Amino acid sequence: MADSKSGKVAAIQMVSGPDIHDNLKATGKLLASASRDGAKVAVLPENFAVLSTKQMIDQGRREAEGEGVIRAFIAEQAAKLGLWIVAGSMPLATGPDGQFIDDRVRASCLVFDDSGVEVARYDKVHLFDAMVEDAQGQYRESDTFEPGSQVVTVETPVGVLGLAICYDLRFPELFRALRAKGAEWITLPSAFTYHTGEAHWRTLLGARAIENQVWMVAPGQGGQHSARRRTYGHSMIVDPWGKIVGEREEDGPGVVIAELDNEHLEEVRLRMPVWTHRRL
Repeated sequence: MADSKSGKVAAIQMVSGPDIHDNLKATGKLLASASRDGAKVAVLPENFAVLSTKQMIDQGRREAEGEGVIRAFIAEQAAKLGLWIVAGSMPLATGPDGQFIDDRVRASCLVFDDSGVEVARYDKVHLFDAMVEDAQGQYRESDTFEPGSQVVTVETPVGVLGLAICYDLRFPELFRALRAKGAEWITLPSAFTYHTGEAHWRTLLGARAIENQVWMVAPGQGGQHSARRRTYGHSMIVDPWGKIVGEREEDGPGVVIAELDNEHLEEVRLRMPVWTHRRL
């Protein structure tokens, strides 16, 4: 990890609603706050602009055809604020090869540099099809989304970034693959249900950080979105030793800031070189 980099990053928590324009207005305010607080990179939560499943396919087609407002808005904000932005997830009706998808969309995390140029794209690999003991009961992401298949890293001002989204957290092999591609920090934009988040959020984030010796930056949706949907929030940043160095403990929108000190990362990896100890 020669020429390792450090700097402040922001994990942005939101409580997105049904109106895309209202969501983008809230996004802009939170990004400006992160910039004022000195963040080099800001990370948005999953579904920051479009939360409603019913809106995903139509909006994904508009975004893919260049007529959508989300992609353009984030590019504009990145350039205006001089801020790298990891844009949570948004629907796109094309694959990375540009081919249109007929009946579904991809849940795509786009990364923009501080001049507003799109420099990376990750499509969520693992889709949340599960029964949950909450008011909604059943979640079927595969009805709306087509899974991605690529492992994606990108060089940023604070080190090599690996990209993952929400339900990916339960699949450690993805994080192993990201570490193998050089990831020093991994983002996990999320919209964890309150029920699953209360049970597993901290445990899984800590495990992925510790076993791969990476920083985990995990912004989430956090609050009551409707009568049937509540998300867990607790947006947090975890260091490579598994220590929580920043957390939003209450519901509602907000910004969590922490310094990603990659000298600390190097020291953790040097003192306990688990990567070279692997046998399987």
